[in-house]
This record gives sequence, C-alpha cells and structure tokens, in this order.
Amino acid sequence: MTILAFDLGGTAVKFGVLTTAGEILEKGKFKTPDTLEEMMQSLVDVKTNYDYTFQGAAFSCPGAVNNETGIIGGASAIPYIHNFPFKQLLEEKLGLPVTMENDANCAALAEVWIGAAKDKQDIIFMILGTGVGGAVIRGGKVHHGANLHGGEFGYMLMDRDGHTLSELGTVVNAATRIAGRLEVPKASIDGLRAFELRAEGNKIAKEELDTMFYYLARSIFNLQYALDPELVVIGGGVSERADFIQELTEYVAKVKASVPIATISPTVVGCQFGNDANLIGATAFHLA
Repeated sequence: MTILAFDLGGTAVKFGVLTTAGEILEKGKFKTPDTLEEMMQSLVDVKTNYDYTFQGAAFSCPGAVNNETGIIGGASAIPYIHNFPFKQLLEEKLGLPVTMENDANCAALAEVWIGAAKDKQDIIFMILGTGVGGAVIRGGKVHHGANLHGGEFGYMLMDRDGHTLSELGTVVNAATRIAGRLEVPKASIDGLRAFELRAEGNKIAKEELDTMFYYLARSIFNLQYALDPELVVIGGGVSERADFIQELTEYVAKVKASVPIATISPTVVGCQFGNDANLIGATAFHLA
C-alpha cells in the first residue's frame, strides 16, 4: 500500500507516491491553480494518472491547519483553501481518507520520522526564510498549541524597540539591511551575496550578519531553557551552507557563556530533507 502526498504551496503544488517507510517512489509538481475548482481537478488528475492502490491522501498545507475539523484557518498565498471544510471536500473528490497538517509541522515530522532527529522525542524545528517559522515536537508529536500557533518563533520580541526574530534573525532581512546601509538596490544583495561581502571584508555586511547570528543564537538559547529539547533542527535554504550550522553553534556557545549559571548547551543540527520534507512529513502524520 502507498500514500498519495501533496504539498500545497503558493506557486506550486508538489506531489508524490510514498511507501509507508517514507520512500518516495514517484514525484512531480504543477503550478498552483487560481481557483478551488481548478485545484480539485488537478488533484484528481494526479490520482487518476497513477496506477497504485492508495491507503490514503496526505496533505501539507499553509495556515492554521485543524485536521480534526477539516478547516484551515488563518491566511496564505492560496486564499481559497481557508475557512471552510476543506478536508471533507478533498475526501469527497479523491475518494480516499485524507489527513492534513501545517507545512512547517510536516517538515519537522519528516526529520523526526526518518531524518536528522530520528528517534528523538522532543525537538525544536526552525525554518529560516523571509521570516522564522517552525514547529515544536513534544513526545514525538506536534505541539499545536491552544490557537494552532505552536512554533511561530518569528513573533518573539528580541529587543526593547519591538523588533521580532523574523526581522533580526534571518539572512534575507540581514541582506536587506546591508543593501539599505550601502545605498544599493535591495534586489542586488541576497543572502549569498551578503556572505560574499563579509568574506571580502565589508564591515557593514559583517555587522549585519553578526546581528543575525546573535539574535538567532539568543532565541535558540531561550527556547532551550523554556522547552528543553533534545535537538534544535534548522531548516530553510541557508541551512544548506556548509559553514552555517557550525557558525551558529559558535554564537550559541557565546550566548551561553554570558550566563554563568547556564549548564546546558543546545545541540543544533541542519535538516536532512529539503524540497521533499513536506511530502515525507505529511505521510508521517497520515500514518501516525
């Protein structure tokens, strides 16, 4: 038996056929449709084009996903999937049992199931992009929270001026600040270029990347002592840099050293899965 998994994104919908061990047998993607009707037809077409016996369909979705009610709250780049019984519609159209989970939570579940946090029960999963998202895993399961906002680390306030972790703790926003201070077009400096500028000796790039690493490390230290996870797993494109996790770990050690009574050192690792994480995690959630 196999699982048909979908990862609903703002620009593309990824899909795959997975075994109950998390192996991806086939995968593909299509452009995210403009309407709900087109989305339903595209999903049905994917199922129809495969000659498998599916145990069920597993969905990774943006927003405040409630698998029990079948409703996705909040907002996302796919507005038509929100605030109505979406899960029930999927089951009706696909003729399969359906589960759905938040996309960041799916990425975390993939790592816990067969990835960087395999066999761990308590982890923090942080996704670094334009902002900081993620998930909290407690006892091997997603901690959704009372308002389905567990893992929204980017909202954390980091200074007295009201700056959030999403503003101060990402390479994307560090690059934006560098461009502003250098008085060059914002589009001319991305995360990769920010690190290149620092390597070239640019003082502003060094200052802004120092700021980013410091506040990200500070948040990890705080989360370690608030939730006491076994691992902190870092995802997002920047985590693929060979030196990023090592440098972040060094900054975490500096933050810890500033607190003499602190005895626990957070263990920070990079994620194992990239673009396939949500498909794998959605499958893990379906099988749980």
